[in-house]
Amino acid sequence: MAFDGLVTKSVVYELNNSLVGGKIDKIFCPSSDEVLIGVYVSGIKYALNINISSANYRINLTTNTKPNPLVASNFCMVLRKYLLNTRISRIYSLGLERVVVIEFEDLDMSDNFTTKKLIVELMGKHSNVILLDDCDIIINSLRHLSTSNGSNRDILPKFKYLFPTSNKLDLLSYNNFDDFEELFNDKNNDLPTCFSAMFTGISRNFIEHCCTLLNIPCEINSQNLFIIYNYICNLINNLNSNNIICALYDKDFYLENGSKEGNLSINFFLDDFYTRKEDAENFKNFKNNILKLLLNNIKKLQIKLQNINLKLKECNEMNTYKLYGELIISNLYRINNYNINSVDLENYYEGNKIITIPLDSSISPSENAKRFFKKYNKLKSTYEIVTKQKFEIEQEIEYIESVIYSVNNALSIEELNDVYDEISGILVKPSKVKNTSNKKKNFEVIKYAIDEFTIFVGKNNLQNEYITHKLANSNDYWFHVKDSHGSHLILKTDGKMPPQEVINKCAAIAAYYSKSKYSSNVPVDYTLKKNVKKMPKAKPGMVIYTNYKTVNVIPTKI
Repeated sequence: MAFDGLVTKSVVYELNNSLVGGKIDKIFCPSSDEVLIGVYVSGIKYALNINISSANYRINLTTNTKPNPLVASNFCMVLRKYLLNTRISRIYSLGLERVVVIEFEDLDMSDNFTTKKLIVELMGKHSNVILLDDCDIIINSLRHLSTSNGSNRDILPKFKYLFPTSNKLDLLSYNNFDDFEELFNDKNNDLPTCFSAMFTGISRNFIEHCCTLLNIPCEINSQNLFIIYNYICNLINNLNSNNIICALYDKDFYLENGSKEGNLSINFFLDDFYTRKEDAENFKNFKNNILKLLLNNIKKLQIKLQNINLKLKECNEMNTYKLYGELIISNLYRINNYNINSVDLENYYEGNKIITIPLDSSISPSENAKRFFKKYNKLKSTYEIVTKQKFEIEQEIEYIESVIYSVNNALSIEELNDVYDEISGILVKPSKVKNTSNKKKNFEVIKYAIDEFTIFVGKNNLQNEYITHKLANSNDYWFHVKDSHGSHLILKTDGKMPPQEVINKCAAIAAYYSKSKYSSNVPVDYTLKKNVKKMPKAKPGMVIYTNYKTVNVIPTKI
């Protein structure tokens, strides 16, 4: 359900009960779209959260804390100047409009009460927070708007504040069903469409939910209108009471009639709902940003690899040039004519088979031989260089693919942060790298207990590096899916010999935490940790291993 006028009114009712009379002791702006106001009331500290982002705009009490910028924004400083140590005298909304007015009182130098207002407009991408003086003159706002830039109002310092206007109807003014029903004469659309287009503060998905809850179709007729009118009127009458609750339906919430006893208040329900929603959005965005970075790097490396393969293809001719040079030198006594374009000579490497060697007629045969040897040496040098480059690029691509595997399997922001820390300085420019040098890394690896043995599974390359080279002893067992990307798994033996059944279970877990987890038969290599070595100058998690055995298993998460 959208944060519509009904939700706004129910939230304001609770805010009045909790915050009126409270003293403002803290003000923060965690982001460009948020204001957090600390309110102290009767020994209780509340935090009022105001968010005007286009997707998650709202006002509610919160128990969540967010990091604050080192330097407060200009608007935050203005709020602190005018509102710190004031008291909230009143909180109200205008009908079913998504506009909340918070009034603050304070004593001036002459011990006279002065009033400030904080206007919270919750209107999607047009949302705003505006501070007014006691004459409704704008002191400042979170977003500055001007009619010269297409806005229908001037929201600028020193301008008179005007409430937003709407051409929609106020459902609160229709106390008679007959008058209400008359509004729908000659309406051809369905109930949700008509309601949201006709009345302010009523969202389309709320009406759709009402139709489902009341088990009525969305078509317009007298019976359906009567049922939904009575339901909404009853709901509106309960907005300013404790007989309204938020109910969760399929990852969305809706207002319903009901007792708050045993249920979260509207404010804290919304706090939990939007916190989870924002966490999921932040996780998705962070994940996509990392994947975009990784895929862009792979794309660049693949282009380099294509160019290297073209150079290697050119190097295929180097042995031919060497052969030409050798045959010419061996047969100089037979090549008497300097002004020829080619010569036929026996290739003594292939049973004296005759081959035709092209020549430059403007130079001598010996100079032609020198030219062929020069081409050979140049291509040989190129071959050695690009062969090394090809190996390094293929290793880089393999590493990035392992990081992509870790990103795709991450389940939390913390796990994504681990991956970001891993690639910082490797794939991310140093200027963008977070300074974590003084932080002690806490690796929360996956841990299992199988019979009398403990096993550890890494969730990313840094964790793989940690469990393999720091946590494991030389006689512990190391597992990894064969020829694919996956987690390192360490079986701690503590000097005991694990039975084959435990080996098979560990292999099944290693297969589960790999790119082959959905296959039905996965080969997994295992060996003693002492046979696993870190590759020289390799990226985190990259190893070589010897003296291993392979077991085929069905991936299993035990």
